[in-house]
Amino acid sequence: MRKFLVVLDDSRECLNAMRFAAMRAAHTGGGVTVLSVIPPDEFNHWIGVAEVMREEARERIHAHFEVFAKWMRDKQRVEPELAIREGDPVSEIIEHVQSDSEIGVLVLGAGTDKKGPGPLVTQLTRNSGSLPIPITIVPGDLSKEKLEAIT
Repeated sequence: MRKFLVVLDDSRECLNAMRFAAMRAAHTGGGVTVLSVIPPDEFNHWIGVAEVMREEARERIHAHFEVFAKWMRDKQRVEPELAIREGDPVSEIIEHVQSDSEIGVLVLGAGTDKKGPGPLVTQLTRNSGSLPIPITIVPGDLSKEKLEAIT
């Protein structure tokens, strides 16, 4: 089964990327993998504190994922899977793509800020020539109706 890989983070544009991935998966008989990457700089503390912070980060990710997963199951009839990695976000995304041969498309949400589409979109498009799959970039300000129309 072809899967859409979508990145879960705290950005606003993440919502449209999730919607797009779920709707495309529903229309094409595919699946969705939601990847969240915990940056290493979150744990530059004492060992005991770092473990507590790591567990708290994982709990936040699971709670955030469940909101999206419920919508995907209820509205799109798609059962997403969650993957959590730790490290540099761009490196971890690339490694995850390379580790799962069923992933067919990377879906990213583009920010609407005047500074640009966001660090992930900027860095991953620079590496897009070496990725084994295409990247779909979903504008962060597309309406739900427009997303439905194009998926």
